[in-house]
This record gives sequence, structure tokens and C-alpha cells, in this order.
Amino acid sequence: QVQLVESGGGLVQPGGTLRLSCTVSSSSVTVTPDGWYRQTPGNQRELVALIASDGEIHFADSVKGRFTIWRDIAKNTVYLQINNMKAEDTATYYCSVLFYGAMYWGQGTPVTVSS
Repeated sequence: QVQLVESGGGLVQPGGTLRLSCTVSSSSVTVTPDGWYRQTPGNQRELVALIASDGEIHFADSVKGRFTIWRDIAKNTVYLQINNMKAEDTATYYCSVLFYGAMYWGQGTPVTVSS
């Protein structure tokens, strides 16, 4: 069982910056999360950033140039930095990892962009 824990969400003003973190809380598992998704009420969860197994990074078109993703494998942690935040970035953000064929998710961290 892989348990992921996100942190860093909150209320941010438009144009602001936020850094989200996601780490593996299961001490018996050695894996580093590799993706960030977001979801708003009534909508499907959408991919925003992913580090593929070959190391290539993918971003949703709507966030290119503003979002950055990276991992600290020693800490089993993945980060997502959001710059120049916009109202449409308001969502609950989830991290994920594919581990032995199963997708695992964190509990989500809410992000609100508002003045």
C-alpha cells in the first residue's frame, strides 16, 4: 500500500506563487510520486504535470510556462511550483504515482486563487 500526502495548498492572490509538496508516508515502500493532477467540482480530474519514466516532463497546455515539477528521490517527494497564479488554477490538487500497475493518489490539497 502506497500512501501519499500532499501539502502546501491555500489561498493565494492572482499573480502569486505557490509550491506544493507530495511525499510517500508509507515507510515500507520506496517510490517517488511523479504526477500532479487537479480537479474542480463537477469536472474530471485532469493532468497538469508528469515526470515520465524516461525523465521527460509533460505539462498540460494550459499551464505551460507557469508550472514547474521536480522530484527529490532521496526524500521520495515530488514538488509542483505554480507561478503567476490565475483564478482558473483554483482546484484541489492531487499527486499520484503508478506503482506495480496500480495508480495511487494523495488526499488532495485545495488551492484557491482570489483577491
